[in-house]
Amino acid sequence: MSKKDKEKAQVPEEETVQTETAAENQGEAGQAAAPDAAELAAALAQAEQAVTALKDKEDQFLRLAAEYDNFRRRSQKEKESVWADAKAETALAFLPVYDNLERALKSPCGDEAYAKGVEMTMNQLKEVLTKLGIEEIPALGETFDPNLHNAVMHVDDESAAENTIVEVFQTGFRAGDKVVRFAMVKVAN
Repeated sequence: MSKKDKEKAQVPEEETVQTETAAENQGEAGQAAAPDAAELAAALAQAEQAVTALKDKEDQFLRLAAEYDNFRRRSQKEKESVWADAKAETALAFLPVYDNLERALKSPCGDEAYAKGVEMTMNQLKEVLTKLGIEEIPALGETFDPNLHNAVMHVDDESAAENTIVEVFQTGFRAGDKVVRFAMVKVAN
């Protein structure tokens, strides 16, 4: 045989060997593709564990999200409360000035320029308190309310109805629903 014939003869032998090897590999793969019951049970148990772990993580995530939302709301309320308290405390610090200006306006004064200056200062202080959201508690002629008024005197007055405020000694103030200072009043019985 010539060299070419020998090479041709060897090629089919190699192809045959490769074909036989591929068939054996397919047989092994066929066996691997059909796992036994133990492997299936193990894979199923592993899948169930993964699903359980996923549900636990999802529950943990939802709880964390709810906790964060509660924290955010609580922080917002605390922030608003701190702001309201700060305004009330600031106003409370200026109320003695308000009282002194009120007394100065009630006292007789011969100097009109001085009286006008005190009145302008009082109006400016009232504007500042209004801008802060601090308002006077109405008292004179109103019905006594222990949530807003502090009764320091009682008087028998036939001309006034029962539990009516007949005199205000000190003006009360509030910021929204919060009382900054109770109005000090005299109440008719």
